[in-house]
Amino acid sequence: MPAHRIGSHGTRGSTWVPVVALALSLGASAAQPGAGPGGGAPAPLGAQPAAEVMPRVEFAFEERVTLSPAVVLGDTPFGHRQYIPITGGTIAGPRLKGEVIPGGWDFQLGLANGCGTLSADYFLRADDGTVIHILNESFSCGMAGPAGERSFFRPKFEAPKGPHDWLNRASFVALLELERPPAPAAPNAGPPPSMAIRIKFFQIK
Repeated sequence: MPAHRIGSHGTRGSTWVPVVALALSLGASAAQPGAGPGGGAPAPLGAQPAAEVMPRVEFAFEERVTLSPAVVLGDTPFGHRQYIPITGGTIAGPRLKGEVIPGGWDFQLGLANGCGTLSADYFLRADDGTVIHILNESFSCGMAGPAGERSFFRPKFEAPKGPHDWLNRASFVALLELERPPAPAAPNAGPPPSMAIRIKFFQIK
């Protein structure tokens, strides 16, 4: 195999690196979770992974987010559209403490099959004053699916360099709970609207 001239950015440059040697070097440095004990043959495709490579989750923090009543656009060509203004909130937990900054939005699109998309875009302020952006998205068919599946959110964070930039690198899932006021006394009035939600954030490791 001839050597190819590869520069520091993957283009032709001044450093000569044989392609085969480069591939072997990259392969040796990569993790091999499918390999057998002692680096033997990989497990059969589709086999249950070993316990040590299975993802695990760790509770990071919880938000209580306060809300205004929904602003309903109504039925559109895409579904039933509404958004809910975010008015503030509190953050507590082992990895992050602070507050939810008022002024965000929870955009919701309801589909004809009863499912829908949610996209909450807002900002947090950590207890040291750092402002952090969060985009929390989900495709949901209610709090539980027909086979008992739970709906999870997929939050993404944008934090400045410093003590909270671990949020940029980490992967998360989140669970939402509705916090409703006491039910109305009038019969057939339906459930009261939720004025706050609680969101638990779990880091995937």
